[in-house]
Amino acid sequence: MRKLLSLSILLGLAMIGLTMLIAYADPFTEADLKKWNEAFRAVVKEGDSLFHSSKLGKNSVSCDMCHPNASNSHPETYPKFQKQLGKVVGLRDMINWCIQNPLEGNPLPADESKMIALEAYITYERRGVKLEPGKH
Repeated sequence: MRKLLSLSILLGLAMIGLTMLIAYADPFTEADLKKWNEAFRAVVKEGDSLFHSSKLGKNSVSCDMCHPNASNSHPETYPKFQKQLGKVVGLRDMINWCIQNPLEGNPLPADESKMIALEAYITYERRGVKLEPGKH
């Protein structure tokens, strides 16, 4: 019993030490934060531009014609069952559905900079809204 207690204490101390090491493993400065925020805002701006243009499709339709300022795209509810696709999907899947159907365009790969920009803009517009995956 005493050995088990000693082992538990040692394991606990090791976990605390590991947690502290992980917490300090990736230091950053205010300059880093500023640079990262500027990079993020540039991507959001690109997404805003794409969202309000007809560049994603072939028929002059833009995302904002159905979703002004991404107001009813509800990224905070993904992943969820999406009736149009007949399964549980992520936001990227629904973005591509919209590009392919209402916009009559070609789907974007998940790692395409345009897809990242669209996701960044759509989620940025809903910042502060509680996450509710699966909600309809």
